[in-house]
Amino acid sequence: MTDLPEALRDGLDAALAGFPPTRLSSGVQRLMSAYRSGGPASAPILRSDVDVAAYAAYRMPATFAAVRAALRQVAEAVPDWAPRSLSDVGGGTGAAAWAAVAAFPSLRAVTVLDQVAAALTFGRRLARHSAEPALRGAAWQRWRAGADVPAADLVTIAYLLGELTPAQQETVLTAALATGGAIAVIEPGTPEGYRRVLAARAALLAHGHTIVAPCPHQLGCPLETGDWCHFPARVPRSALHRQLKAGQLGWEDEKFALVVAMPGPPPAVPGRVLRHPRYRKNLVTLQVCTAAGTTATATVTKREGQRYRAARDVSWGDAWPPT
Repeated sequence: MTDLPEALRDGLDAALAGFPPTRLSSGVQRLMSAYRSGGPASAPILRSDVDVAAYAAYRMPATFAAVRAALRQVAEAVPDWAPRSLSDVGGGTGAAAWAAVAAFPSLRAVTVLDQVAAALTFGRRLARHSAEPALRGAAWQRWRAGADVPAADLVTIAYLLGELTPAQQETVLTAALATGGAIAVIEPGTPEGYRRVLAARAALLAHGHTIVAPCPHQLGCPLETGDWCHFPARVPRSALHRQLKAGQLGWEDEKFALVVAMPGPPPAVPGRVLRHPRYRKNLVTLQVCTAAGTTATATVTKREGQRYRAARDVSWGDAWPPT
């Protein structure tokens, strides 16, 4: 379960208190229809302060959880990497920036880029609740696809590419690569989101970057036909969140696809668990993407002792086998 930082949760509660739940619910319904349309947006989806507030209530917890889970894979693969600057492209109200600061306490400078001024204003107001200097002092800048991206050690592009045309997607990736930093692309965990991630992955490799997450190899994706690579992030729901999404459970699973690449040699990642482990008596079965660029089924029995205990504790998205 990936909880929002307490400061962000408190800031959201304070910012949303000024909006009647009925107006937020109406805004959420319109945003859900827009995001599920499946095509690039011809105009900004967030058109008013109510839209921005509804988006923050509806999407910030899930976006934070997905980006936090994606960057956790990076931190585990490259434990000595300590980025000091972040450019969050299409960052809206700043969920990815909060996740990046949580993943990398080394961050000292944060820039959030978005075309919607009201989203940037809302995000700046939330950031004032943080005790982290990188967030409190973050720069919130107007930006449109095609513009340059400020140089940074880490560039996040979260839930943006699906709102752009293929030509705009290529332009954004080119601008991100020009920074010379690591690039993290996170998209919805759908077949369409996965295809956008695959295209980004190919562009990153062609530029000479090294894939550090989720893939344990630099070869073609073995799931390109008949399946897609994605991961879950469990998100706790507040009472308002449940009300806005008409949900009954106190949590939801946000499915996301990702690719993260950076300059330099590839890290030593043994493999990646691609699905929920399956458990039977004295037996754990794992579907794994391997360092050889293939998928394989790992069957671990109780007789294997420590390896079996590790398999009992492993989750979808974790590295496997343990080093």
